[in-house]
Amino acid sequence: MDRSTPHPQTPTVATSSVLPEGASTVGLSAWADIDLGAISANVVELSRRAGDADVMAVIKGDAYGHGLVPVAHAAVAGGATYLAVAQLTEALAARAAGVTAPILTWLFPPGADLVAALRADLTLSAGAPWALAEIAAAARATGSPARIHLKVDTGLGRGGAWREDLAGMLVDAARLQAEGALDVEGIFSHFASADAPGDPSVRAQQEVFAAVLADAERAGLRPRIRHLANSAALLTNPSSHYDMVRPGVSIYGLSPVPDIGGPTHFGLREAMRVTARLISVKDCPAGQGISYAHLYTTSQDTRLGLVPLGYADGIPRHASNLGPMQVHGRRYTVAGRVCMDQMVLDLGADSPAQVGDEVVLIGREADGEPTAQDWAAAIGTINYEIVTRLGPRVPRRYPEGA
Repeated sequence: MDRSTPHPQTPTVATSSVLPEGASTVGLSAWADIDLGAISANVVELSRRAGDADVMAVIKGDAYGHGLVPVAHAAVAGGATYLAVAQLTEALAARAAGVTAPILTWLFPPGADLVAALRADLTLSAGAPWALAEIAAAARATGSPARIHLKVDTGLGRGGAWREDLAGMLVDAARLQAEGALDVEGIFSHFASADAPGDPSVRAQQEVFAAVLADAERAGLRPRIRHLANSAALLTNPSSHYDMVRPGVSIYGLSPVPDIGGPTHFGLREAMRVTARLISVKDCPAGQGISYAHLYTTSQDTRLGLVPLGYADGIPRHASNLGPMQVHGRRYTVAGRVCMDQMVLDLGADSPAQVGDEVVLIGREADGEPTAQDWAAAIGTINYEIVTRLGPRVPRRYPEGA
């Protein structure tokens, strides 16, 4: 059976609205410019750092909020030879949208339509005995071997097989490959603390991975692709590169190890820039409480600016009194509570800001703008979360030469 034939019930995934090329931002409350050239250039740089290892670009979560399909093409243009998404629905959506590069996907429940996945020429992960059995059954139904990567848990304590389950799976996978039901193309695992390169768990997991590879060979498996390194390991631990590296956040120009260095330190450029417009600017006396619960009170006569974004758009509510923004080159923080659809800035009495002026929420380190890392540091999270949670009400724009 032809695997390239689209399945009639291919699911779609929710993605953000996209502004047509050249569309004006006049009348928009906010928008996100996505620099696809930066993504391609980041992949080129990551490929250089990976040495002989190929690059599998991780584009899960709507490409970390940057847009699944445009980023897929940009990553391939930069030299990525493989793509990776978490959810099976994301992988099917990418195929339905015309993405032809190899795609690995690893999250699906028992009973998922794996026949459709194989017909879409997807590479499936098997991280448990049940998954291996269901993939093999789907392969028999299509009449062609299923290309799989075995996922092993080397100490993260999350997904993937270990101990007795893994030992049995290696034997079963070799048997199913000999039968013609499977093509065990790869074996992979994931670090727990690669962003802390000196953590002893990093070396320990590499040692376990090496032992698993030896066990796989003894079982009769010789996978062509061994992959372990995420963004942090790619940038800090060359011994973990193996045949392929699996960068995610670094593709988007964000540092996975900000304590070591920001994007410019690693030759990367942020791809996302989020801008809003002030929709109200008004004078305010000293002593006025601002927003819900009056968490902020003006200390002097000032001017207030209203930014039409809130937690419905992915702005963290716990960024109240913390989140950084920039107007006319001046840095401010959210004044008071982040609301569902809006938040306030205390602009100061001498601010030249007017209604309609641009507010930069997420920009580029090299330009001195607030960054995703600045937001993350302010609220005690990671830059991954800041960009990925940006909601669908914020349209994405893909300008040439952004």
